[in-house]
Amino acid sequence: MPGPGDDLMQRVGDLVREASEACVEPRFGRLGAGESWDKAPGEAVTVADEEAERMLAGSLPAYFAAPVVGEEGCSRDPGLMDALAGEWAWVVDPVDGTANFAAGRPDWAVMVALLHAGSPVAGWIWRPTVGHMYSAQAGAGAWRDGLRLRRRPPVSADPADLRGAVLTRVLPPERLAVVDANRGRFAEVTAGRYCAGAEYPALVEGEQDFVSFWRALPWDHAAGTLLAGEAGCQALHLDGTPYRPAVRRTGLLVAAGEAAWTAARDALWGGPQPPADGGH
Repeated sequence: MPGPGDDLMQRVGDLVREASEACVEPRFGRLGAGESWDKAPGEAVTVADEEAERMLAGSLPAYFAAPVVGEEGCSRDPGLMDALAGEWAWVVDPVDGTANFAAGRPDWAVMVALLHAGSPVAGWIWRPTVGHMYSAQAGAGAWRDGLRLRRRPPVSADPADLRGAVLTRVLPPERLAVVDANRGRFAEVTAGRYCAGAEYPALVEGEQDFVSFWRALPWDHAAGTLLAGEAGCQALHLDGTPYRPAVRRTGLLVAAGEAAWTAARDALWGGPQPPADGGH
């Protein structure tokens, strides 16, 4: 089976940086009138998202022949997501954390992943505001700027010793009530950075022990779950099933190892949760 080699990892990483430098970074903190709008209630998009996705979608198939599933393209044509279940597919998030980007806050990223048979086999997360490129290959490891990353499990899996984030903005009210009732069981539970491309690096770098998302959109999580898994973390739905970008499910918990994952899930959510479809 052909797959991503070192040359492809380098070339795609360079392309992600180039798209960011050409289309995104010049507009950070400098968006003009009419360059940001809501594509759906509470869902911002900017001209930088649109231009970066066009550049990436126009170039990636020349690097590896596969359809491109981009966040902005899918907002116009949800049927494009069917390609995620095919043999190969690219997944593109041209600006993850668009609301942060539009407001001039630093937590945003440009992300790309390559899927095979619905699962990520390569991923790239570029954080221009901190100057770090995170990348991962299935079975071959996770890196920051070429430095191998390996997240050690927390010394204690007692919830009282764990620090994490729960992104609550889109949680259904009944789920939010559960989180609010249980957050005091942990050393710390923050509201997160509102950018999956910042949350996953924070987890693998040891800044937090877990992060819980409600929506599990493929462009938000394909690269990040691979990075986390290759660094020794665990990414599962709340019923304990593995995350797959092509499967439409909500409720995703990522933690630094099996013990921390189970402890965080049980203390935060009260144990296994039934499958929840949707989230796209």
